[in-house]
Amino acid sequence: MITLITNIQELLQIRDSAIKKVSGTAMAVLPSIKNAFLLLKDDCIADFGIMDNCPSIKVDLTIDATGKVVLPTWCDSHTHIVYAGNRVQEFVDRINGLSYEEIANRGGGILNSAKNLNLTSEDEIYRQSEIRLNEVMKLGTGAIEIKSGYGLTVEGELKMLRVIKKLAKNYPIKIKATFLGAHAFPLEYKENHSGYIDLIINEMLPKIAKENLADFIDVFCETGYFSVAETKQIMIAAKKYGLQPKIHVNQFNAINGIEACVNHNALSVDHLEIVTEQDIEVLKNSITMPVALPSCSYFISIPYTPARKMIDAGLPLALATDFNPGTTPSGNMNFVVATACIKMKMTPEEAINAVTINGAYAMGISDTHGSITLGKKANVIISKEVTSFYELPYAFGNNLIDCVFIDGKIVE
Repeated sequence: MITLITNIQELLQIRDSAIKKVSGTAMAVLPSIKNAFLLLKDDCIADFGIMDNCPSIKVDLTIDATGKVVLPTWCDSHTHIVYAGNRVQEFVDRINGLSYEEIANRGGGILNSAKNLNLTSEDEIYRQSEIRLNEVMKLGTGAIEIKSGYGLTVEGELKMLRVIKKLAKNYPIKIKATFLGAHAFPLEYKENHSGYIDLIINEMLPKIAKENLADFIDVFCETGYFSVAETKQIMIAAKKYGLQPKIHVNQFNAINGIEACVNHNALSVDHLEIVTEQDIEVLKNSITMPVALPSCSYFISIPYTPARKMIDAGLPLALATDFNPGTTPSGNMNFVVATACIKMKMTPEEAINAVTINGAYAMGISDTHGSITLGKKANVIISKEVTSFYELPYAFGNNLIDCVFIDGKIVE
């Protein structure tokens, strides 16, 4: 399949293959070509440039993109889209004044999702999850990380990871799987943390490795959940199975978890609603990508990640949805981009860099996704007619996507 997209108003995120991420002031630069063409051959980007150099070749499909912008599909590096049911009642409880912690303490939150998941068949979880996956693909997501963490039992966690593996097999979107057994302590282990951690390390991890079910390890490192010491213990154990850390940290409190993650070569640290000067210094010159989740802040009314402070200090930043049933029941990356601009004072250039090239880095897929680069995957968004790409975050309530290509094929 050869597709030629012509007369593109502006082709965004043109990069050399050597560039894996952008940081600090470089995040404000979004390389582009105006009046451009883009050639997709099978599942790869084959050529691009100005229209004056557009090749005259036989193609299967030609698309006239006059008045439209074209850019790489979104790379959503933090989601929990495999789950059962919903937590609508908790949404109402928060409106009525209950906090996240109060809901969790009375059996809601993560433990509520775990109860639902363990009572639901693997086939039904797959059916519900593929509906969500189809939705986010149509909204422009071309690569996605999906976590377990709503099982909290050996069989529950394996069930989730098998669903993720099946989705990866059946859909063209790039999927990376993260084992998050350390999402919360089950009720029976509430006073026996070491017992549950032993279960994770000695039973869950070996079985996950045997079936090759995960790419990464995650831990909810937070007051009331897993301590820094417990997080270190799990990261060290997972390293034996080749699982690199991608850790929930600093959502409600700064407890020096970021330093532990950096010291253990975490690929990303995610949430970061609370960030100290020490955290910023630790992240400088590390391989670890900070990831902000603005939809979560929006939905449960907690502070937004201090993006300006972090970028102005020279750090990179990625953005992701945190799509989950309790605190962010949305996988719309377009809303993430808009919210980052409106509430976190990121420029449109910074936000798009954060959800494309930096998002790809936070998933470990920089070589194949995240930019318009020769040989990378033919994953692109074609917008509707717009005045400029600034309109994408500006018209935050509108769907300005005309069509999405994943692996060189239009998402129907």
